[in-house]
Amino acid sequence: MRRIDLRSDTVTLPTDSMRRAIAEAELGDDVFGEDPTVNRLEERAAELSGKEAALFVASGTMANLVCELTHCGRGDEMILGDQSHILHYEQGGCAALGGIHPRAVRNLPDGTLPLDEVEAVVRDDNVHFPRTKLVVVENTHNRCNGMPLDAAYMAGIGSLVRRFGLKLHVDGARIFNAAVALGVPAAELASEADSIVFCLSKGLAAPAGALVCGPSDFIAEARRNRKILGGGMRQAGVLAAAGLVALDEMIDRLAEDHANARRLAEGLCEIPGVVIDLSFVKTNIVFMDLAENLPDAPEFASMLAAEGLLILPLGPGKLRAVTHYRITSEDIEEALVVFKRVCSLAGN
Repeated sequence: MRRIDLRSDTVTLPTDSMRRAIAEAELGDDVFGEDPTVNRLEERAAELSGKEAALFVASGTMANLVCELTHCGRGDEMILGDQSHILHYEQGGCAALGGIHPRAVRNLPDGTLPLDEVEAVVRDDNVHFPRTKLVVVENTHNRCNGMPLDAAYMAGIGSLVRRFGLKLHVDGARIFNAAVALGVPAAELASEADSIVFCLSKGLAAPAGALVCGPSDFIAEARRNRKILGGGMRQAGVLAAAGLVALDEMIDRLAEDHANARRLAEGLCEIPGVVIDLSFVKTNIVFMDLAENLPDAPEFASMLAAEGLLILPLGPGKLRAVTHYRITSEDIEEALVVFKRVCSLAGN
């Protein structure tokens, strides 16, 4: 059976040119700073993010945690969104490993944090309170429809953070999706950030890895925190080689994923029982709600899977689909046929 996998853009496989680059990579010991391929990747990441330096790490979760540990000490507090990836999907690492207190502010449906609500929870200097040190935003925002945060919003949150003497971290796992959707360089969206991370292993299709980007002194300290987390890899150029291909060849083509997501959303809107707000379909992520006459999301997803279509259930009546490399326009049309057939069968 033909399988169309829309569960996540993490299921992408490396391209042929990535596999060749891996086989031919020039290698050394990265903990000694001697892997030339890693060094080139870090230089390229710093350039694209508009930062002084960068650090290659194993994953986006490690990248965020390294930044949290570098910005905050034990007992400090960071402000982040109540729908953020860090809060929901990173196992409470900031508290478990860093002793950092997370304080959640509501995310609006577009992924932003209301500036007045962020300001309202910045702590006074009081012996009873943890010290507020960090504000975190996510761009694009995974649980908020894959929405991109634009430069105007980033300027606003950056101004607020500076006014209180705090630091701003951007979980930019899909920052290049945001840049492509908004038609601006990623560096423009990162200009207010004291640190930003991005993943190579989602829409960019590399097999693994993420980058931490920021000032040189910050990256030097982040390197120490990577080491204490067990992230000091040796001949890591075998992974970095694919990352370099990803940054050179895979960013501009993200527009294809966005177009496929839009077509998918528009087609699903024509199927009775599926509810989507098209105003929130801006990148490669499509959230949909199921009508009450249909099975709950896990059961419905199982029915789709039996037909070769994989979509992620998120709650009783909500599904998420993510377009990515190797998902073609033909795959989208086939997915719509399957979805319509299963909806018809399940609704009877």
